[in-house]
Amino acid sequence: MSKKDKTRVNVVYSTNPNFSYENEEETNHDTLPPQQQNLKLFLDRIGGGKLVTRISGFVGTENDLNDLAKTLKQKCGVGGNAKDGNILIQGDNRDKLLDLLTKANYKAKKAGG
Repeated sequence: MSKKDKTRVNVVYSTNPNFSYENEEETNHDTLPPQQQNLKLFLDRIGGGKLVTRISGFVGTENDLNDLAKTLKQKCGVGGNAKDGNILIQGDNRDKLLDLLTKANYKAKKAGG
């Protein structure tokens, strides 16, 4: 094991020859099927007072999140992005997104915001 192993957690320096380090486990979430997703739609204001619809609660890989974001952006005909586990869609598209997600068998609901 190299001295610069960044995955070590709770490092303890020991004289015990049988001591082994604890390593962080990679958090690679498998994507849940749409019926098990619990998505929430928020209306947020970002810089300049622009409205965006934020979809949070997605459990899955970054690629699947990006694919869902791309599909929703195309169906709404607007821009947006996916990062930090959230999908941001330009404008107040909560009703349209709720309809699209429900038809795709996602559990989704409007939340405050």
